[in-house]
Amino acid sequence: GFITYLTRMGMIILIDKDVFNENFRKILNYVPSVVFPSIIFPGVLLDDYGSFVAISDPKIYGALIAIIVGYFSRNVILTIISGLTSYWLLIFTL
Repeated sequence: GFITYLTRMGMIILIDKDVFNENFRKILNYVPSVVFPSIIFPGVLLDDYGSFVAISDPKIYGALIAIIVGYFSRNVILTIISGLTSYWLLIFTL
């Protein structure tokens, strides 16, 4: 853990901010939004064996509710809370 911290922190500290031009910085602004779906969607759409889950899986409904709340509220915390709450309610009531 500590070695990983040092390597990442070293890159943040040592890289001069003026090295990157404006176009490169604009492209880097999209990196989190590109990486996030690649982390989330396999966890929602795939089961433990790598197969697609059934449409009746509570994870899908929780993700859909989170997407709707996130779209209208533009609030990350509210999106996470609504998605997890709806997922848990579906698990415990079904």
